[in-house]
Amino acid sequence: MRLIPVVMAGGLGTRLWPLSRRQYPKQFLPLVGDRTLLQDTIMRLGGFPDVAPPVVVCNEEHRFLVAEQLRQIGTQPDKVILEPVGRNTAPALALAALSIKNRMGEEGDPIMIAMPADHAVTERMAFQQAVQAGLSFANQGCLVTFGGYPGRPDTGYGYLRIGDEIHPNGSVSQGGIMPLELRNFVEKPDLHTASKYVDSGEYLWNSGIFMMRVSVMLQSLQLFRADILSACMNSYSKASFDGDFVRPSPAEFEKCPAESFDYAVMERVTAECDSDDKLLETPFAKCVVVPLSTNWS
Repeated sequence: MRLIPVVMAGGLGTRLWPLSRRQYPKQFLPLVGDRTLLQDTIMRLGGFPDVAPPVVVCNEEHRFLVAEQLRQIGTQPDKVILEPVGRNTAPALALAALSIKNRMGEEGDPIMIAMPADHAVTERMAFQQAVQAGLSFANQGCLVTFGGYPGRPDTGYGYLRIGDEIHPNGSVSQGGIMPLELRNFVEKPDLHTASKYVDSGEYLWNSGIFMMRVSVMLQSLQLFRADILSACMNSYSKASFDGDFVRPSPAEFEKCPAESFDYAVMERVTAECDSDDKLLETPFAKCVVVPLSTNWS
């Protein structure tokens, strides 16, 4: 199963100031080691079988910074998609999926794993085991996300309410990691609610990492936010290409609503998971969450 990393590197440095700033956001800084967070994100899948070159989505003004940091770790990207303006993660992932579909044609429907470029993960092998545990579900058409174990009540994270263990074709998951039903996605709560979530043992932190077939990404946006997908399709259809760089049409992309993938799709699709029909009227077979058995921030 071909796996295509999609790295979302579009942050504008509004957090961790003054170390992180507009021209040098935190994903381009070596905050937890010798490599930058962007470089660590790309290398997190190093050695994983059948991984394609990454698609990176970033701001136009950071194009040379991204290119240089990829060169430093010997990574040749599939494409670097340059957003003319920031519109959050749903449009960014829509552009990435359209780019992959455009290159693969109608016959190809690989699995994409969407990873924010500003995460810190301490154990690469544990992360790869989690990805491996979710691959068979993504291959079957499921929307897969990843959850971190909440070490404390925290109002800075969204939360995933988990359900029963599920097994791919009745087999045991990779590395003893057991994927779970994803029952609800809930946005950042207040402290009292976060404490109840942690005490219940029924919630994981939402990592913002998603894995699914390219067709599922596009279908999910078509189903829940067709306006975002339409604007991205119009923008991509008028894109210009310069080597690895893809420049979607600024005039069309500026018309796109700004929305996170969490709000645009996850909050809506998991609301359907409460029914016994398990999304029978949607393109998705099931919503799955894979626990991350590694320190994640």
